[in-house]
Amino acid sequence: MPLDPYVKRFLGTLSAGAARKTGDLSVEERRASFSRLLTLGGEPPPIGLVEERQIPGPAGVLRIRLYRPGPDTPEATPGLVFFHGGGLVAGGLETHDGICRTLAAVSGCTIFSVDYRLAPEARFPAALEDACAVTRWVIAQASQLGLDPARLGVGGESAGGTLAAAVCQALRATGEPGIAWQVLLCPILDYRAQNASREEFAEGFLLDQGTLEHDLRHALAGSISADDPRISPLKGADLAGLPPACIHTAECDPLRDEGRLYADRLQSAGVPVRYYCHAGMIHLFYGLGAVIPSVTAAYRTIGADIRALYG
Repeated sequence: MPLDPYVKRFLGTLSAGAARKTGDLSVEERRASFSRLLTLGGEPPPIGLVEERQIPGPAGVLRIRLYRPGPDTPEATPGLVFFHGGGLVAGGLETHDGICRTLAAVSGCTIFSVDYRLAPEARFPAALEDACAVTRWVIAQASQLGLDPARLGVGGESAGGTLAAAVCQALRATGEPGIAWQVLLCPILDYRAQNASREEFAEGFLLDQGTLEHDLRHALAGSISADDPRISPLKGADLAGLPPACIHTAECDPLRDEGRLYADRLQSAGVPVRYYCHAGMIHLFYGLGAVIPSVTAAYRTIGADIRALYG
């Protein structure tokens, strides 16, 4: 299927205004560019409550932002610990505020957005250590937070999807209970992937190979390989016993095929999976609602899949 016409128009405008490729930017410029891009999210739906908290982390205080879905929310809601994208070098609570508000509204979950440490100031696995710490904290505090302890999930988009999948693998490896499901939106699951979508959409479709290489170069500690399952969860040898998954990809995204492959591998390992590929869409489409009208319908599909996971 061809590109959605609004996506095509957006990419044309983006290309006309781009002075330099993302792969050539400094980390500071990459962060500023990513923040500008996510101002195109549009007006999020109203929700019940937004509250910021500080909790203990592996290297000091961590900020999280809590989103309650609505005023009529039951006392014990499902909970979703959410990790933002940005290649592990960009993004934060502000860039993904609209996405989290929308996810809370469409899913009926209380969302916990995590301000994990970014590289290169804190190179990977710092982000994963923070992600695991917040997940464990939410599990331990579930009742006090007004959550249903039996319906707690983790999720993320792009590099945040990397973290969500890696958290599931890390907690399974130590035998820790608590994660009942996982939601991965256009996740990066193999930083060295070589497949058809990586080749077909290597340039000109928002996320390009140069950006992936730029972020990886700044993100990894010298002792960590890009083939390490902690940053490339698709490299995990055994996926059995992981939480049921909801994986959404975009048809014109270089990450499409690794998302599909992860869904297939999970299913082969006996893990229930709900997989959906959004036709005509590009990477990060769910953060571009102001310029892509069909994002509203896409969120309804994402919300329905999340509700089916925890329901």
